[in-house]
Amino acid sequence: MHTLPLRMEMTMCFPLLLLICSFSTAQQLQTESDNKIIPHGKQTESQEREPTNASDHQHTCTEDIHAVLREMSASLGEQRVEMRHLQRENEAQAAKLRELELQKTEVDKLKQQLQAQAAELITMKARTNVTENKVEALKRDGEVKQVAFSASLLASGSGTVGPFNTHTPLVFRHVVTNTGNAYNPNTGFFIAPVRGAYHFEFYIGAHGHASHPSSAVLVKNGEHVCIAYEHQPSHYGTSANGATLLLEVGDVVFLRLWVNSRMFDNEHHHSTFSGHLLFTL
Repeated sequence: MHTLPLRMEMTMCFPLLLLICSFSTAQQLQTESDNKIIPHGKQTESQEREPTNASDHQHTCTEDIHAVLREMSASLGEQRVEMRHLQRENEAQAAKLRELELQKTEVDKLKQQLQAQAAELITMKARTNVTENKVEALKRDGEVKQVAFSASLLASGSGTVGPFNTHTPLVFRHVVTNTGNAYNPNTGFFIAPVRGAYHFEFYIGAHGHASHPSSAVLVKNGEHVCIAYEHQPSHYGTSANGATLLLEVGDVVFLRLWVNSRMFDNEHHHSTFSGHLLFTL
C-alpha cells in the first residue's frame, strides 16, 4: 500500500539529482581548469584536448540521463499498473459496500416486519384471550341457564311428618333431578344462581284426620307466597299449588309445613317440590 508514494518520491527526486550531478560536474571541471597552470607553449595542446574531455563527459551525462529516464519510465509503468490494481480494488470494495448497504436495508426491513408481526401476534393473543373469556362466560351462562330440580319428601321408606306447633321448614331429601345444583337436599333451600324468572310447584298429601289438616306454604326470602291446603277427617287427601317468581341472585325459596299440619310420603313419592328457570333477566 506504501509502494506508490515511495516511488512517486523517487520519481520527483531523480530530476533534482541529475541537476545537482550536472552542476557539480560542471563546477568541478571549471575549478580544475582554473587551478591548472598551463605553460604558454603547451596551451595549444591542452586546448586541443579539452574538447575531447568535454565531449566524453557530455556523452556520459547523456547516457546517465537516458538510464534515469528509462528507470523513471519503468517506475511510471509500474505505478500505472499499481494504480489500476488499486482502482480495481477500490471498485470491488465499493461494490461490496453497496452490497452491504443493500443487505443492511433488507435487514432493517426484515426487522420492521418482525416487529410488526410481533405486535400483530400480541394483538391476536389478546383477542384470543378475550374470545376465550367470552367462550367461558357463555359456557358458564349456558350452564347457569340450565337450572331445574325436583325432589320428594322422604329419602326412603314411608312416614308422616308433623304436626308441629309452629311453622316448620320442610326438607325434601329424595332428589329426582338437580340440574345446576341450585337445590340443597340437606337444608331444603333453593338458592337462585342467576337473576331471572323461575317457576315452582309443590304437591302434598296425607291421610285424613279430624284435627290435623295437610298444608304447606311456598316461601321466598322468609315471606309467604302461596299455600296448598287440604283437610278431611278420613281417607287420603292431596292438594297442590305453584307460582312464578322473579328472583335475584342469592334469593332463597323453600316450603314450610303449616302449623298443626302433617304430610305423608312413601316410595311412591306423594309429596314433591319442583322448580326450574324460565329465562334470565
